Amino acid sequence: MAAMDLLGRRWALRIVWELRGGPLGARALQARCDQMSSSVLYERLDELTAAGLLTRDGAGAYLLTDLGAALAPALESLDSWARRWAGVLQETDPTSGARS
Repeated sequence: MAAMDLLGRRWALRIVWELRGGPLGARALQARCDQMSSSVLYERLDELTAAGLLTRDGAGAYLLTDLGAALAPALESLDSWARRWAGVLQETDPTSGARS
C-alpha cells in the first residue's frame, strides 16, 4: 500500500514514465509534464528520490535507479490497458452511455 500511496500521488507516475527514456533536468521534466507547477515537481522529485526510485547524475539531471527502472513492465502494462480503455470509451455513445 505504501507503493500505491507514493505512485498514486499526482504526477508521480508521469515523472517515472518520462524518465524511462533517460535522464532529464527539472525544466525538461516540467515541460513534458504539461507545465506542472514547480513546487509540485520538486516535491514529487524529492519523494521519489527519498523512496529510492530516482537519483541525480553529475550534471544534476534526474534518472531512474535500478529500482525505479524495474517499474517499466508495470507501467507498460498499465499503458496497454489504458489504450484499450480509451478505445472502449471511443466506442461508447456519450449521449446514452450505450455502446454503438
